[in-house]
Amino acid sequence: MHIINKANTNLSKRAGWMSIVVNTLLFILKYWAGIVSGSVALMADAWHTLSDSLSSIFLIVGISLSQKPADKEHPFGHGRNELITSILIGCLLAMVAYNFFVESIERLTSHKEASYGIIAIVITVISILAKEGLAQYSFYIGRKTNSQAVKADGWHHRSDSLSSIAILLGIWLSRFFWWIDGAMGIIVSLFILYTAYKIIRSASHTILGNKPSKQLINDVSRIANKAANFDVYSHHIHIHDYVNHKELTLHIYLPDDMSISESHKITSAIEKGLAQELDVETTIHCEPIKIMLKE
Repeated sequence: MHIINKANTNLSKRAGWMSIVVNTLLFILKYWAGIVSGSVALMADAWHTLSDSLSSIFLIVGISLSQKPADKEHPFGHGRNELITSILIGCLLAMVAYNFFVESIERLTSHKEASYGIIAIVITVISILAKEGLAQYSFYIGRKTNSQAVKADGWHHRSDSLSSIAILLGIWLSRFFWWIDGAMGIIVSLFILYTAYKIIRSASHTILGNKPSKQLINDVSRIANKAANFDVYSHHIHIHDYVNHKELTLHIYLPDDMSISESHKITSAIEKGLAQELDVETTIHCEPIKIMLKE
């Protein structure tokens, strides 16, 4: 039975709450600056920041649900709720990107330009520093807790930081080009869309099931042979990622005349070795070696 790490859960939730507070304050500042300057890029960036707060709410809810213990309906636990949360964050980002892309196109076709001032510059710089700080904190917590949802939230923060850098560049270039605000809005929206794609792709691959890496296959074979004291020819290796824990299934070949008792002893030793070195729960299927020889 996998034991849920409450300390990691609390750290992940703390990152979510910090994100909500900081992003809500930044949204108010950036939206105000957008109104004052008449910048669609700044207002788009403000809503992008607010979407970070909403995604952090999803994060907290998803993490809370993922920590529920296994039950009859969900014998492998609820850890994949974190992956579903990551996909929701990605979808939210994609919606934000689409709205800002359309608004930026309208700004260009209507020949509207922004009038930036010192307020816009100061708030944009504050946003860059604050968002990159949140991104680094989320990445740190994500590495420490191995939470994909927290890491996804970190990329959300990073995308906001980079979009603000683009806007800061646009503020400087606005002295020379009237269309720079609309152009920066398009660039920001495309960057947000790419971030959404990466988040959704990563979470979806885990849910659908990833092919075991060559390193994992080599490690499983090495550990299995060591535990059995001879080559068991590990094959048909599958890894099942449930976020809170991983399960491994594999087939091995054993001598035809080996007793059930002896084969059970060997498979138990292999399972113990894999649990200790790879932190996985393993199920092993035994096959008589004559099958391999025929093949």
